Amino acid sequence: MSYSDREILETVRMVELETLDIRTTTLGISLFDCADPDAESACEKIYTKVCHHARHLVEVAESISADYGVPIVNKRIAVTPIAWVAAASGTDDLVPFARAMDAAAKEVGVDFIGGFSAYVEKGFTNADRALFDSIPAALEVTDHVCASVAVGSTRAGINIDAVRRFADAVLGAAARTRETGGLGCAKLVCFCNAVQDNPFVAGAHIGVGEPETVLNVGVSGPGVVRSALERLGPEPDLLAVAETIKRTAFKITRMGELVGREAAKRLGTLFGIVDVSLAPTPAVGDSVADILELIGIDKTGGNGTTCALALLTDAVKKGGAMASSSVGGLSGAFIPVSEDRGMIAAVEAGALSLDKMEAMTAVCSVGLDMIAVPGDTPASTIVGIVADEMAIGMVNAKTTAVRIIPVPGKGPGETVEWGGLLGTAIVQDPGKFGCSAFSARGGRIPAPLQGYRN
Repeated sequence: MSYSDREILETVRMVELETLDIRTTTLGISLFDCADPDAESACEKIYTKVCHHARHLVEVAESISADYGVPIVNKRIAVTPIAWVAAASGTDDLVPFARAMDAAAKEVGVDFIGGFSAYVEKGFTNADRALFDSIPAALEVTDHVCASVAVGSTRAGINIDAVRRFADAVLGAAARTRETGGLGCAKLVCFCNAVQDNPFVAGAHIGVGEPETVLNVGVSGPGVVRSALERLGPEPDLLAVAETIKRTAFKITRMGELVGREAAKRLGTLFGIVDVSLAPTPAVGDSVADILELIGIDKTGGNGTTCALALLTDAVKKGGAMASSSVGGLSGAFIPVSEDRGMIAAVEAGALSLDKMEAMTAVCSVGLDMIAVPGDTPASTIVGIVADEMAIGMVNAKTTAVRIIPVPGKGPGETVEWGGLLGTAIVQDPGKFGCSAFSARGGRIPAPLQGYRN
């Protein structure tokens, strides 16, 4: 992969002036060979294997950042879903597995380790039940562990029993991390059509078709896209807007693949994918909401927002596909409300509601992300919010997710500060009408007709 002088200078400008970065280098590690009838032995194997393969990850990322002048913000690990690994032990308590993951993450110095996970679209194994029951305690006693569960897919439908268990896990995690505003829930997400090479937390894990180890990269560049649209100006039509975003995403992806392949080479592993996702931060100018407003929306959440977001997401995907044959993960535009300064401002202005955010998830990369709700929100209401989002993913054959945080002691309109990349959240009003009878029915929603394609 060769680069012209002009491309190099453009990249320097994007890094120095437009907050372009590699959001994460995520090393995937298969843990299938760590399964053991003795839970303690399995945990020891997990700790040993993760430490062995990831021992140089931080060092390599920092050396590449120094060599190429590109910030690499996070270094992460993703492992095989722990419910699969722990099944051999038959234990009902999977918290020791989370502790082993956390200890390994601390030893090698990464920011997060994902994979305290289960797939339950159609039903539960004993290990799946144990994992769900262990989630609140696991998130309370660990610092770096992230949990995710797949509760639906286009091919399987939606497991409402799993959605109910997820809602209970969310409320349990919120209660156990009350002192930090329910922060444990920020490390917990559920999916429809989960992606098995996702380098971003909280959903990062490694699926069954992945190699022994693999290096995946997540690239972010809202600031770069924003600057490109500012230079384009308000006069060109929407086709020109899409083309500008596509060309910008192309450049971002090329840089991501360069870093990813070099990191894999230095680690002695395989390069997997580049996830080209516009993942915002609370930093000024690093906002997806700002991009939507440059496209022409008065305030994010106003009329036209969903259409503008569809244009943005599609153009990012097209630019990534032009630049690399290894684009994967989620790739598109993220809309985590608390992590995007422009989104926070839109909520404050009354332009962006929970209902509008749900509509936007039909066309963005993921779903309802970092949504704060009152701490006394009933489990049945959370079930309804999650089920609605899973239905959007199921029917449209796309990945959707929910990362929802009931903030203990807070009500609608109040603010909670989490700091760092997690930012600030304004507690949303989930509405006064719920779905307790729907939630109580349980069972499974069957796959839609398009799920039978083969």
